[in-house]
Amino acid sequence: MTGKLFGVGTGPGDPDLLTLKAARTIENADVVAFFAKRGNPSNARSIASAHFRPGQIEEALDYPVTIEIHRHDDAYKSRIQDFYGEAATRLATHLDQGRQVAVLSEGDPLFYGSYMHLHVRLAPHYDTEVIPGITAMSGSWSAAGLPLVQGDDVLTILPGTLDQADLARRLSATEGAVIMKLGRNLPKVRAALAETGRLASAVYVERGTMANGLSMKLTDKHDDGAPYFSLILVPGWSARP
Repeated sequence: MTGKLFGVGTGPGDPDLLTLKAARTIENADVVAFFAKRGNPSNARSIASAHFRPGQIEEALDYPVTIEIHRHDDAYKSRIQDFYGEAATRLATHLDQGRQVAVLSEGDPLFYGSYMHLHVRLAPHYDTEVIPGITAMSGSWSAAGLPLVQGDDVLTILPGTLDQADLARRLSATEGAVIMKLGRNLPKVRAALAETGRLASAVYVERGTMANGLSMKLTDKHDDGAPYFSLILVPGWSARP
């Protein structure tokens, strides 16, 4: 009899926003796996650490590359696909031995999450359950106290990795927007917002729900530094009181 795979959403950063079901799943797992940049601690593990128990097997899945090579480069694609394949094989070994395996994923496992790369490889072969988590965007607009869309407003979620022209085109066709994956893309995103007349209303959120989080109007942010845990909110609801 094989074990069971769990994709566990750990939420946007505040450990108190981990769901009860996620906490129980982590506590009951035989194996807990988590992603991290090589040489760095795992953010997902830090969020969920209070629910680890002695005797659990930990599997640290360290990315072989992050931003050192452009994501469209063939070398990046090859190395990252090999990594996900090897990680799936490591976890399959535990599943074949009948163990319950929980894979931690920041935010929600199936929303821009690394877990999904394991899911598509393992779910066809093993009993699998995904525990949803609070997304970074909902945590961020709550932390900022920013109503984003209502009524018939359309919300568009954009990766900041898109070209400026594509960002501008999509921003022009929506009421509300969330722009993720900022990092070194912030200057390009800022330019697209200015081009479409959305810069004045844009709100920058950094480490939303975390103890060291902050939010501000993007026009008040005078540098281009943006950590991994940051995004931009563009509110709709133009007729708000």
